[in-house]
Amino acid sequence: MNFLSRRQTLAIAAVLDIALNARGVPVAAKALAARFDMPARHFETLLQALVKANILKGLRGPKGGYELARERRRISLADILNAIEPTDSEIALPLAQKLIVPALEPASSAFMARLETIHIAHLCQNNELVRSDADFTI
Repeated sequence: MNFLSRRQTLAIAAVLDIALNARGVPVAAKALAARFDMPARHFETLLQALVKANILKGLRGPKGGYELARERRRISLADILNAIEPTDSEIALPLAQKLIVPALEPASSAFMARLETIHIAHLCQNNELVRSDADFTI
């Protein structure tokens, strides 16, 4: 069962991609979109929300793009989700506010607490482990 929406997964993947690829050179939105095989305009609102939350730093100009605004170990998955998703108070459906949100609150709190403990640094380390375990024998 997937507990993350497509947008949430995309936001985490975008931050992870930038963490892995912005080594001294910002990642252009077009390059990011090409790696995800999506239109660049699809990423703009997502990336701007992450900039506003001080997760990414946007650099303008011909060699501009995006880089992490904080150290990898200081960006949790919960930070990313909080940056792009509305809070419960922003959910406009009265029925959801009265019945659904309260019923799911314990599970939601536990899930977010766990996401607070997973940082971009962990995912980067996992990427290195996966790459080092690759078998290139022919």
